[in-house]
Amino acid sequence: MSKTYPFEEISPWVETPDDLQPPLVDDLRADVVVIGGGYTGLSTALSLRAQGADVVVLESGFAGSGASGRNAGHVAPTIGKDIPTLLTMFGEKRAALLARFADAAVRYTEETIRKHGIDCEYDPAGNIMAGVHPKQEKRLRKAAETASRLGAEMRFLPEGEMRERGLPAAFRFGVFESCGGTLHPGKYVLGLRRAALAAGVRLFESSALVSIEEGSTVLARTTHGSVRADAAVLATNAYTKATGLRQRAVAPLRVSLFETEPLSPTQLEALDWRGREGLYTAHEVLESFRLTARNTIVGGSKVIRYAYGSALAEGYDPGAFAAIEGAFRERFPMLGEVPVANFWGGWIGLTLDFLPQIGVQGTHSNIFYGLGFCGHGVPQATLMGEMLTEKIQGRAHEWEVALQRRNLSWPPEPFRWVSAKIIQAALVGLDRRTDRQIRRAR
Repeated sequence: MSKTYPFEEISPWVETPDDLQPPLVDDLRADVVVIGGGYTGLSTALSLRAQGADVVVLESGFAGSGASGRNAGHVAPTIGKDIPTLLTMFGEKRAALLARFADAAVRYTEETIRKHGIDCEYDPAGNIMAGVHPKQEKRLRKAAETASRLGAEMRFLPEGEMRERGLPAAFRFGVFESCGGTLHPGKYVLGLRRAALAAGVRLFESSALVSIEEGSTVLARTTHGSVRADAAVLATNAYTKATGLRQRAVAPLRVSLFETEPLSPTQLEALDWRGREGLYTAHEVLESFRLTARNTIVGGSKVIRYAYGSALAEGYDPGAFAAIEGAFRERFPMLGEVPVANFWGGWIGLTLDFLPQIGVQGTHSNIFYGLGFCGHGVPQATLMGEMLTEKIQGRAHEWEVALQRRNLSWPPEPFRWVSAKIIQAALVGLDRRTDRQIRRAR
C-alpha cells in the first residue's frame, strides 16, 4: 500500500485573505494594467502608484496564491546557474555586473520591507551554499574566490567554521552569502498586497486573463470584464503561457517543499543551528533547508518536474515527497523522526540561460514583461517592479543593463519536452552519484 502524504494545495504560508477583492465585472480604463498579483506585479503596481499612475492588477486567484506564496523564503543574491557558468557564458565584466545586480535586489527587498512596515519574519542571517561531499570543495572555493573578486558579498567557509556555526555535520563546507537571509514568504506577499491596496491600486482577484489585444492602447479581457490601458505588464513568470504571449520564454518547473512540526527544546538543542542561516546544497538540483521563526524546518527542491506543453505539472507528487523527505532525514539525523506536517509545491519560471528577462513587445511597444526568475524571485522579482516602472516611463533603470542580452527561447514541442527530460536526467544522474558516494563513505 502506497504512503499517503499530508498535502497543501497552495502552501501553509497563506490563506485566502479576509478582504478578498471582487472579480472584475466592468469595463475599465487605466494607465497601466498589470497581469499577475505576485511579487513582480505588486511591486510594479506600488512603484507605478508612487509615480502617480492609475493601476489595475488582475490576479487569477488571490494575490499571493502563486509562486510568491509557495516558495521556501530564501532572500539570496544568487544569480544564474552559478558564478563559473556566468563567467563562461558572459565574461568577467558582465558576470561582475550580474553579481552586483543580485546584491542590489536583496538590498532593495530589505528596503521594501522597511518602507512598508511588513512584518514577514525577515532574518538577515545570510545563506550558505553547502558542500556535502569532498569533491565539491575545489569548485566551491573557486566560486567564492571568483565571486568575491567580482564584488559579490561572498566568502568560503571551511569545515571548522561550519562546525563553529553549529551547522549539521552533513554540510561540510560552503560559500557564505552574507547579503540577505530568510523570510516568511506568505507574510511578505500579503504585506505587499496590503500596501498596494492602501496606495490605491485597483486589485481584482479571481480575475484570470482571457485575452490581451494589442493596439495604441492595450485591451485586457477577463471572463466578465475588461481593462483598456496605455500599457500592460506581464508579471506572470511560470504562468506566462496562459497569457498567449512569450510562451517560449520560460519553462514552468514544479518544485516540491515540506515543513516539519515545530522542534522540541531538546531537538533544537541537538540541532544547535544557532545562526539560522539559510542552507542550500551544491547539488546540480539543490536541496534547500532553513529553520523558521516558529522552529520548524522548511526544505525541499531536489526533484523538478516538467509537463508536456509547458502545462503546470501535477502538485501531489509522492515520488518527489519521498525523495525530499529522505534527503532531510539523511542531512539531519540528530532530529530523529520529527514529523513532517505538510508537503506542497509551486512552479518556477526557468529561462534557458538562468537569468531574468525584462523587455517590451507589441506593435506599439506597450506590452512590458519581467519574468524568468529561475527560483530566485523573492529579491529579483521585487526589484523588477521598480525596473519595469522606469521602462514604462521611457527610462532605463540603472540595473537594466545587467539583464540586457539576446533573450533565448525554449524550442517548440516536442523538442522542449525532450530537452527538459534530457537535462533533468543528466542533472539527477550526477546528484544520485554524489549521494551514493556520501552513503558509501558514511
